[in-house]
Amino acid sequence: MRRTLPIVVALTLLGSATGCAGDSGSVPTATSTVTSPPAEAPAGGEVTPDATASAPAADGPTSTAPAPAKPASDPQPAPPKAVPALTCGQLAGADLGSPKAPFYDHTDHIPLLDGIWNGEDGTGVALQKPCAVGDLDGDKAADAARAVVVRTGGTGQFWSVVFWHNAAGKPAYRTVVDLGDRTPVTSIGIAGQKATVVWLTRSDDASMAELDTRRTTVYRLSGVTVTELSHTDAPYTP
Repeated sequence: MRRTLPIVVALTLLGSATGCAGDSGSVPTATSTVTSPPAEAPAGGEVTPDATASAPAADGPTSTAPAPAKPASDPQPAPPKAVPALTCGQLAGADLGSPKAPFYDHTDHIPLLDGIWNGEDGTGVALQKPCAVGDLDGDKAADAARAVVVRTGGTGQFWSVVFWHNAAGKPAYRTVVDLGDRTPVTSIGIAGQKATVVWLTRSDDASMAELDTRRTTVYRLSGVTVTELSHTDAPYTP
């Protein structure tokens, strides 16, 4: 390594110069610089690099910043549980009637027991076989419709169709359609949120004992209101 050390020696000469005839005055300042000799190169001709030189960066693994973590997605709500469909068997213990939609003249709930109810006044109510299960109000839960007969103690047998809403898998009475005296229901079907009822009735000039018409009626349920959409008649012979 080569190092240069400047040494400044100031020599101030004061007084008169005796070696110069006739000259007098101040003597200029002399400055001398001493330079240290260069250091010998090491054997083999190699030259040691200067200590102040920047050393090259050592090879090694490159530090990489970790990739930002992806934000966690919001938890998705669990799909709603499917509501069990009503069954025709459940209706044997269901209620009939409500203040908003009386069952005939009964505004109180009439509790069925094994599909039957008998009132103190001699009125009897009995479920009949024709029954259907399906979505009637668009909530994707299977509701129910079933034929019911009301007997008042005489010869009358008043047929009707009762509608139940599916309330978390349990039947909740909605409304009733009165079909008349001695007009038996032969079948009920539910499709496209509509109920199709096939029942027997009579023409205007027939007696009460006669049944000469097979009627197919389509109903739509909305809340406690049932609306007849259409009906078609065909001749019927017992």
